[in-house]
Amino acid sequence: MVLEATILCLDNSEHVRNSDYAPSRLQAEADALNLLAGAKTQSNPENAVGVLSLAGKTPRVLTTPTQDLGAVLNSVHGVKIEGEINVCVGVQVAHLALKHRQNKHQRMRIVLFVGSPLRDEIEALRAVGKKLRKCNVAVDVVSFGDVEANREKLDAFVTSVNKNNNSNLVVVEPGANLSDVLCGTAIFNQDGAASGSGFAAAAAAAQSQAAMQGLEGMGDMGDMGDDPALMMALRISLEEERARQE
Repeated sequence: MVLEATILCLDNSEHVRNSDYAPSRLQAEADALNLLAGAKTQSNPENAVGVLSLAGKTPRVLTTPTQDLGAVLNSVHGVKIEGEINVCVGVQVAHLALKHRQNKHQRMRIVLFVGSPLRDEIEALRAVGKKLRKCNVAVDVVSFGDVEANREKLDAFVTSVNKNNNSNLVVVEPGANLSDVLCGTAIFNQDGAASGSGFAAAAAAAQSQAAMQGLEGMGDMGDMGDDPALMMALRISLEEERARQE
């Protein structure tokens, strides 16, 4: 069982207002990020997850690595849309937050959501990637929105940071469901296990969210595997959580 501290980097630039991913790039990204946070905290009780916003005057840590899923959900819910993303600075701020994690036995991982055009130069991305690789930081990148414009740069970045296949690039084409796509990838299955275990972890995340909301009647979600009702349950729990917070 992997023991990790993870910083989830959220693209909160002006570009995520677009609705080519329902209901918007930002909301689709937030839903996927919440599911991933839940999956990570449930897969190992000692895992910690934090959140960083990439856009604005400077990338900002919204939540330092924590085992409190509620704090993660609240930080994502309150994010402000502004400006453009700065990936090179953002991942270095994320790395700094990971260096100050309480449990030094946790491996360090950054998950980067990119849904807008990259302004960073490709050589700068390569240099930052090599630095993270040297520091044993794994990086997963979720590319959506401007996928073709960013493909070459993100390929170069992930190649430079990858060490023993510990980093991944997932491209989600416009119109696809971000959460659906991610649940079937290595980002949800870090141990290289079958996809069913990733779905089970996501189900556990939904169960945790349901518990926060006082929901009942969702039944035993411990081993849902390929249950076709799983993603519907996950979405319902997220929607109800948003409604409660609003």
